[in-house]
Amino acid sequence: MQSQQMNLDVIANNLANVNTTGFKKSKIEFQDLLYQNTRAPGAEQGAGNQLPTGLQVGHGSRAVATSRIFTTGELTQTGERLDVAVAGDGFFEIQMPDGTQAFTRDGAFKLASDGRVVTSDGLTVNGFQPVPAGTTGITIASNGEVTLDAPGGQQNFRVQLTRFSNPGGLEALGRNLFRETQASGPPETGNPDEQGFGQLQQGYLEMSNVKVVEEMVNLIMAQRAYEVNSKAVQAADEMMQQSNNMKR
Repeated sequence: MQSQQMNLDVIANNLANVNTTGFKKSKIEFQDLLYQNTRAPGAEQGAGNQLPTGLQVGHGSRAVATSRIFTTGELTQTGERLDVAVAGDGFFEIQMPDGTQAFTRDGAFKLASDGRVVTSDGLTVNGFQPVPAGTTGITIASNGEVTLDAPGGQQNFRVQLTRFSNPGGLEALGRNLFRETQASGPPETGNPDEQGFGQLQQGYLEMSNVKVVEEMVNLIMAQRAYEVNSKAVQAADEMMQQSNNMKR
């Protein structure tokens, strides 16, 4: 019952973030618990006979992992010049206040008062040069080439993406951010649209990869599994009650 309750929490979090930009859904994974072995399979029974099967009673299940699924979500056109979606593999690198780096798929960027390209929380996006005041146009190509139509003339630079050998090992920090761990492996940086990195799509945002219908089906299954487990506990309690009420 505790496992199914945790399953329900994961599904509810997926549904809560169905409109979160760049959100990646999670799935919970279970393992069966240890077994009580009354008769071991293959045990000797005398006269050269062996038990073909054993007598094992399980003790339930437990949740062992919440695996994050990094499939690409649907790209939605916004028309905003600093909305950038990654079509394929790769993360944007974000500078945290403590000097460390975080990574995100949320490309809803903004301009700060000093010209820095920042997230909705005001965190600096690494790779973007400051945009001078009076810039009339910002063009971001699919390969990461950025062209600024600045008052002093055009400025060009290139934005890079970061990927990991095991993105499922990244630690979710909230605020659409992930952090590197030993399980994820070290970050690998490269140019968009090269060596397997995804393309950049200016004026688009990557929406959540949560499918509402699929999550609703999982929700009903988790609810029914919880109910069945509670019925089993109730039935066992009633059986023990009948045993206790027996009279000679």
